[in-house]
Amino acid sequence: MIHRRFPWKSLAALLIAAALVPTTQAGDWPQILGPHRNGHAENEKLPDKWSEDGPQELWRRDLGTGYAGPAVKDDVVYLFHRQSSSELLDAVDLKTGERIWTCDMPASYRASINPDDGPRCTPVVTDDSVVVFGAAGQLRCINRETGKIRWAVDLAREFGAQEGYFGFGSTPIVYDKLVLTNVGGRDNAAVVAVTLKDGQFAWRAGNDGASYSSPTMATIADRPYAVFVTRFQTLLFDPFTGRILYGFPFGQRGPTVNAATPLVSGNKLFVTSNYGVGSRLVELEKTQFKPIWENDDSLSSHYNTPILVGDYLYGVHGREDLGRAELRCVELATGKVMWSEAGFGTSHLIYADGKLIAVKNDGAAILFKPDPQKFQELSRFQAGKDTVWALPALSGGMLLVRESGQRGGPVRCYQIGAK
Repeated sequence: MIHRRFPWKSLAALLIAAALVPTTQAGDWPQILGPHRNGHAENEKLPDKWSEDGPQELWRRDLGTGYAGPAVKDDVVYLFHRQSSSELLDAVDLKTGERIWTCDMPASYRASINPDDGPRCTPVVTDDSVVVFGAAGQLRCINRETGKIRWAVDLAREFGAQEGYFGFGSTPIVYDKLVLTNVGGRDNAAVVAVTLKDGQFAWRAGNDGASYSSPTMATIADRPYAVFVTRFQTLLFDPFTGRILYGFPFGQRGPTVNAATPLVSGNKLFVTSNYGVGSRLVELEKTQFKPIWENDDSLSSHYNTPILVGDYLYGVHGREDLGRAELRCVELATGKVMWSEAGFGTSHLIYADGKLIAVKNDGAAILFKPDPQKFQELSRFQAGKDTVWALPALSGGMLLVRESGQRGGPVRCYQIGAK
């Protein structure tokens, strides 16, 4: 049975509760795309150029299968992967790579289209817990100190959700005291919320399948909105009650995927996909949205999330599997393409200290200047020896890059900036 929470009855109470969980300190990378899910690293110091030999590799750890990126909080790295019939969450020391604890959880996902059978979702680290969402749709909460499971909920089974093409791959978001997850279940369970404390169901809402896009938060008229891109829609929810405030169609039927995380800047929302879906910028209001522009020519991402720096988006346009992915700079307000770097390939981007880092799927890490006039590469080195599909993390001057071989691959830690 689903128990609904009552909405907050005063603006004052709402503002008190509106602090985004997890709380962070300078240098933390506690969830997908960093502290604010926008690819921006805080309080990092990077050089203008790396040495000719490249940054020092401090340590490496071999991992099993999966595409889950690392998460970092309080100098502890959380690594989610699969070995044999177990999904494992490892807590390791950021400076040394030494293991602190491991949580062993049964894995049931069977690979189909893609041979990799490991988890896809980056861990979400709160003050005292780590939330992980497995490839077969099990949501679990682990004690940060002990590595013991606090609670587990099989969302796929509970709500009759289908695994999709590659299993479940949308990293949940923790807001206030709830865990909100892109489930794609039946009977009004596109998005499901459970309590962070004990995993009890709070609400469910929406009728759509799940996507591989991870949700984010927006604040409109002093009110929090949870922004989800589902299989065929972009939806804005009241995070406390699950009430759908509004949304718009976004997606295509057939073998298509929505994977990039929505980007929010003030009251502007940018969403992007490939497969003929394209990109769209809208203005968010309290009860409706206003379209600004949309097309399939400016910045249509296969799966990477663009980074907004100032008034410009930097991201990858085109599909990896068709070999036509290029790095672009696009004016947010208009969708105008400022420049394109053809043949660049797919890559995950991080913004730090006035510079951008691109970690390409061939393992190259490229430092470049966010300049809307032209592409300006500053430095590069080979960070990965095999394919890199997992999102990287940057914390305390250390870049964490996870490789994705046929049977998994290592995560490598490089000192690329000041400690």
